Order: sequence, then structure tokens, then C-alpha cells
Amino acid sequence: MRFRHFLPCCLLAAALASCIGDEAPNKEAAIDACTGTDVQFTNAMASSRGFNIYVNRGADLAAQYLTFTIPEGATIATREAAEGDTPFTPNEDGSYSATLNFDNDGFNRLLTVTSEDGANQVTYLIQLIQMELPVEFHFERLQETSQAYHILLEEEAMTTDGLQRILQWCSGNPGFELTKVADGPLDYPTVQVENGYVGRCAKLETRATGDFGAMVQMYIAAGNLFIGSFDLSNALNDALASTRFGVQFYQKPVSLKGYYKYERGEEFTENGQVVEGRQDSFDIYAMLYEADDPSFMLDGANGKTDGSIVLLAAIDQAEALETDTWTEFDIPFVSMNGKTVDMQKLSEGKYKLGVVFSSSIEGNYFKGAVGSTLWIDEVELVCE
Repeated sequence: MRFRHFLPCCLLAAALASCIGDEAPNKEAAIDACTGTDVQFTNAMASSRGFNIYVNRGADLAAQYLTFTIPEGATIATREAAEGDTPFTPNEDGSYSATLNFDNDGFNRLLTVTSEDGANQVTYLIQLIQMELPVEFHFERLQETSQAYHILLEEEAMTTDGLQRILQWCSGNPGFELTKVADGPLDYPTVQVENGYVGRCAKLETRATGDFGAMVQMYIAAGNLFIGSFDLSNALNDALASTRFGVQFYQKPVSLKGYYKYERGEEFTENGQVVEGRQDSFDIYAMLYEADDPSFMLDGANGKTDGSIVLLAAIDQAEALETDTWTEFDIPFVSMNGKTVDMQKLSEGKYKLGVVFSSSIEGNYFKGAVGSTLWIDEVELVCE
């Protein structure tokens, strides 16, 4: 499939293509991705051609504004219109968006993608599932995916009111894939490994990004794991903005606790140069912040400092020590910006919560030591 990840070398590719001549119309008819204001993540259905789309529990199922990434030149349409639907309209990047009504017995719709050459049509079953965030994270499961890297998944039993407690952890692995440095899943910065505190665990390692990283002046990639989303399309233009933190949360957090191990890399680097006398450190933090607008999210630039933050839990760097044995952490949430939690707004889903782990505390600025490794396991959000 042809994807639109615009890299610096695209100009060269375009020049070569112009010498070859016009391409034949694309024969592909598929859905490559789906995003939306309420969408937390998607995964392919195991038993049919389709996607499960997980949305916030407060989402308006009758009016879901969704954007679908499809092959170049293809078009997409609903099989049967429903009340409140709007037509699919193309975006500048070639994706298509529409408002769709999923307020039916199965919370599902049929969408048909037609290839650019008109010869192929594929119908997809799209199902919406309302979700809320779990509060215990064990790192025991991987999502079944065609991606080359690990995607960690947490899932608890469905609640009595039909909500799925589920979380797809995000990481910078999709950005690291652009470097083509990894020979296999375990060569990425964020992986699942054995020998956790209990069962398996998450391993976050700061890695070199090779020639590609040097070309774009992003010399290292810290291992990271976070609740939110990763915007791959922005990874090269604005790396800080590409890590977007938080999902809707309906409880008041009191502390973030769990277990870690940590090993520092030997040489701290900045801008690809060794900085003598500096040592790397890891980071663990979580924030509860105001989000009256469901599309508002914090990112790598303001995840600890934004004025919307109501509660923040961040590990004391004086206690962020090297250790080769599993060590407990228990970090209290403290009030920020003179704010307190409004329980009415909390019940209405107007707060978001993010949790962030990183093997290099300044890894978002590409500062750190290759080889710095943070292991994380058995994490819990303690709530009132």
C-alpha cells in the first residue's frame, strides 16, 4: 500500500517519478487508518474485514466525525445513509472525513472503498466500542498487529453498563521505524520482555537512530510509553507535538505507583556530541488536566507545565536512581496552577489523564545516553 509519510527524500522521489512518466491508476481499495476527536485507537477485527474503533465513553454515537486514510486516488462512501450522516469530503492529504451516525443496535456501519481505477471495491464493517481507562497496568499483552514493533495492550472485563476498560499504550516506535535501524521487534526503543516484577514487563531503551537520525538531527530515540496518541505525520516537523498525552478520565487520582529498574547509558550526548560530566536519568509522571474541548491534548512540550494541569505526579529526580532490582515507586498527585478538581466536570468527562514513562528525561529534546534502560511493571493509578 502507498502511504503518505512525507520524508525529506520525497522531493528526490518525485523528481525521479516525473522522469519515468505518469503512473497507472491505483488498484488498491482499503482503509489504512481512522482518527477522530473521540477515537482512542483502532484495531482490525479478527473474524472479518473491518475495524473496531474505540471511543470515549462520553462520545456522541449519533454524530461521530471520523477521518479515514485510504490509498491514493481511492474514494470512500457509506453503503446505506443514516439520519445525520454527512457526505465524505476529501482533505488536502488525500484522506476523507464525514460525520456518521452509529446509534444503532450494533453500533456499526458498512463503508465501501473504491480504488482509483474503479476496478476494485471493498466493503468494511466499522464498529464503535465505548471505552474507559483501566487503572491497573500489567504489560502482559501485545496487540495483534502487522506492525514491525510491539504495541502493548491492557484490557479488563467489560463493565455491567457495557463499557470496555481497555488501553492501547502509545510509544515513539512508529517514528523510530523511519530510521530503518531495527532488525526485529526487540531492536525498537519500547518493547515487551520477560522477567518483569510479575510475568512480563515493558522495557524502554534509548537507542541511536543511525544515518537517518543524523540527517534530520535527531540522533537518539528514548524509549517511551504513554497514554494518548502518536502523530507520525508530525514526527519529523515537530517531534514534541507528535507525542500527545491524555484520554478522558472520570476519577480523581491520588497517586501513581508501580515498580521499576534502571540502568544509565555510558555517554550523555546532545546534538550528536558527547557532553562530559553529564549523566542521564529516567522520567515517570502523570497529569490530570482540563479539557472542555475534547480535541485538546497536551504534548511533549507542555506535559508538565501547561496552565490546564490540575494535578501532577512526577518522580523526584533525587530518587530516580540506578538499580538492578525491582524498586517500588509511589508518587502522589499534587495540585497545580492553584486549581482543584471540579467533581461535576469530572463526571462529564471534561478532564483528561496522561501517564508518561521515558528512559531519558530529556529524550524529547534528543538529549540522553544510548543504552539508558528503564524497566516498568505492575503500575496502578490509585483513585478516590
